[in-house]
Amino acid sequence: MFKKYKSSLLNALLFCVVPGLLPFSSEPHIIGKVRWVMGGANGMQALDYFDLVMHGAPFVYLLYVLIKMGNEALQSNG
Repeated sequence: MFKKYKSSLLNALLFCVVPGLLPFSSEPHIIGKVRWVMGGANGMQALDYFDLVMHGAPFVYLLYVLIKMGNEALQSNG
């Protein structure tokens, strides 16, 4: 049933692990940026928001693929 989403899901997971969680040595950028925004985003500049979007995009894509898979599962069962 989910064979057509297999490559999309693997790509999304790969994108989340590699560019989404860089750098691996310390705290990933996405975690730091989300904390910064949750703390009020004081001092954030345009480049910081761009960085947040670029590191967050793989997770948005993963969510999209999972929602698409869930919708297909609901339609085939109901």
